[in-house]
Amino acid sequence: MTEETPGFDEKPDVPSGASPDDAEPKAAAPSSEEGAAPAGDASENAGLVAQLDQVRTALNERTADLQRLQAEYQNYRRRVERDRVAVKEVAVANVLTELLPMLDDIGRAREHGELVGGFKSVAESLETVIAKMGLQQFGKEGEPFDPTIHEALMHSYAPDVTETTCVAILQPGYRIGERTIRPARVAVAEPQPGAQTVKPAEESTEAKDGSDAAENKENGGPEEG
Repeated sequence: MTEETPGFDEKPDVPSGASPDDAEPKAAAPSSEEGAAPAGDASENAGLVAQLDQVRTALNERTADLQRLQAEYQNYRRRVERDRVAVKEVAVANVLTELLPMLDDIGRAREHGELVGGFKSVAESLETVIAKMGLQQFGKEGEPFDPTIHEALMHSYAPDVTETTCVAILQPGYRIGERTIRPARVAVAEPQPGAQTVKPAEESTEAKDGSDAAENKENGGPEEG
């Protein structure tokens, strides 16, 4: 019998005419997954870009919301401040309106020379305080009649006026800033019906002609040619 020699492996049979490299196992071909890797990266990048666009859109919307809220808050603050000022003015006007009869009494006492002594000191202190609170008196004789600030209690005609004029202040008016809390009560006079208003140029011409005539009269009249 023939005994096999241990330690020697059997080599694969090599066909005749083939090289020894043909007997080496060939490397495995790349799989289809490895070949598709670049396509996967592109789809992943597209997904990231889409997510970034969504985040930018959400950020713009939140920014617009914050800007709108800020504008609404600023408008609210302005309305509150305006209302606060208006309420303060109304409250001050209500208080001062109650003091107007007292101011009228002080004015009449001053006109009749009765504002003396301690009464004078108190009256002047009161007038100083209400002046600091913004109360202003208006209404003067000779000013044009304005129905928005004047209340006509008496009416007459006068030859020396060219328009409706306040000829007497029966009761002064009072205002706080642009707010009138009591109109001035006045007596008004209008021009005489049918009276013609002489223009300033005509007045100056007539005055000049009159002065020339008077001068000629003093000199014995114009010389005859």
